Amino acid sequence: MTKRAQRYGSDALAAVHETASELHAAGLLDEQTMRTFDALCLTPVEAFSAQQIVELRLREQASQAVFARYLNVTPSTVSQWERGEKRPRGPSLKLLTLVAKGGDRLKGHRVGGRPA
Repeated sequence: MTKRAQRYGSDALAAVHETASELHAAGLLDEQTMRTFDALCLTPVEAFSAQQIVELRLREQASQAVFARYLNVTPSTVSQWERGEKRPRGPSLKLLTLVAKGGDRLKGHRVGGRPA
């Protein structure tokens, strides 16, 4: 699967979203309809259990501190997620979803707005 397909879920959804974006840019598709296409085509955010977060971090071969840096959160936050005391949300949850899908491997890439 291409990186583009990973972002959208499939090559077909990527093509549909690209076409909708071009129609929107040309003024042929209104904002509300474009938001509907965004919701249907973009990778959905998944909930993660504490164990899934631990497994994801270990799969990426990252310490809690390194994982936290790439997700733009504190190491304490990652620790709390992994113990089930807190749950990731917002941008952190989206980044976790993308990393889980393999779209943003931590090594050598920008993740969470910080250089690798």
